[in-house]
Amino acid sequence: MTITEAEPVLGSGLTAPAVRRPRRRLPSHAAFAGSAAAFAALYVAAGAPAPLLVVFEQHWHFLAWVLTVAFAAYAIGLLTALLVTGSLSDHIGRRPILIGSLLVELASMVMFAVAPNIGWVIAARTIQGIATGAATSAFSASVVEHAPERHKRLGTVVTSVAPAGGLGLGALLTGAAVQVSSRAGLIVFTTLAVIMAAGTAIEVFSHETAPGKPGAARSLIPRVSVPTAARREFMAAVPVHMAAWMLAGLFMGLVPTIIENILHLHSGLLNGATAFVEPAAAAAAGLFLGRLSARRTILIGAASVLLGTAVIEAGVAAGALALLWLGGIIGGVGFGASFSGAIRQIAPLAEPHQRAGLFASVYVVAYLSFGIPAVIAGLLIAPVGLLATVLGYGVAILAVAILGLFAQRRIEPIH
Repeated sequence: MTITEAEPVLGSGLTAPAVRRPRRRLPSHAAFAGSAAAFAALYVAAGAPAPLLVVFEQHWHFLAWVLTVAFAAYAIGLLTALLVTGSLSDHIGRRPILIGSLLVELASMVMFAVAPNIGWVIAARTIQGIATGAATSAFSASVVEHAPERHKRLGTVVTSVAPAGGLGLGALLTGAAVQVSSRAGLIVFTTLAVIMAAGTAIEVFSHETAPGKPGAARSLIPRVSVPTAARREFMAAVPVHMAAWMLAGLFMGLVPTIIENILHLHSGLLNGATAFVEPAAAAAAGLFLGRLSARRTILIGAASVLLGTAVIEAGVAAGALALLWLGGIIGGVGFGASFSGAIRQIAPLAEPHQRAGLFASVYVVAYLSFGIPAVIAGLLIAPVGLLATVLGYGVAILAVAILGLFAQRRIEPIH
């Protein structure tokens, strides 16, 4: 008989210590697949509100700049969580962080589903950002660590592809729901709440991949952590990340407004599909350019961000949706290539116990670039106009992309 609770030892009057069955854990390949899917689901949820924000504006009649506040609230919450908890899973393990984060994410999905006004949406978006920020570096490390030994490279590809792919898929699915139902928000966020519950269960039954180390309380002091061996590569990648994520912010934060107010097209599905184009191309590039060297992938990516932004600028100036899509595809390839290449270049330079802190540093740069320019753009729309704001935003991306190309060629010239 297997003893699962304390039982008395006959005739002794003493109690035998409890013997417990070890909790069943998922096999490594299942934990890898499940963790990767849960990671992607966080970003599907992050992309989901984009097509709904314009719908909320029409229903609740708030000012246009509030849209960018709702958009940026996510980035602010994410950055706050990254700075405070980015390295925590190196100390207490991945599972506690991931389980807690997914439960908080689930709560934010419920808030979105029942939101009666834009204040609730901004609050839900902030909480969602906190959950995603707390989980991102832990998930990035966990997926790599769960990957079977022969698929370690796939693990790093997944961590670089999941954010972009998830953002695009979330926007597309929500756009489709807006097109076919007046209760799109309820349908989308209820479904995502169920997915978050499933993701929580996956993490509960996955094995721990980080043994932990002392210093958990000290790790909560906001700071970034870049190992000495990775600092040169990290600094060279900063302008590359900035340009790519600024472009993502343009697409996810302003494209629905551009379609409505510059192109004068009114379609939830079109909003979602256009927001989908850039991150979907990014995810595909991250997957299919994985055979190239990391450095060459970064260079291709930075050049594509440059070209894609120029085409987008032309499309906005001419009022041409086709050019907007073409620029989104080219720029998305640049986003996916540059980000995945930079992750592949830098990840091997960190020891396992440094990995979550390093990924946190990368995402701090990424989400500062994703959120802050979008907020500035939102504040400029009223005084200078939407068209001038978008064109100026594009010029800033072009300048940073050129700097990124220069930094990469300087660190390792390509002959």
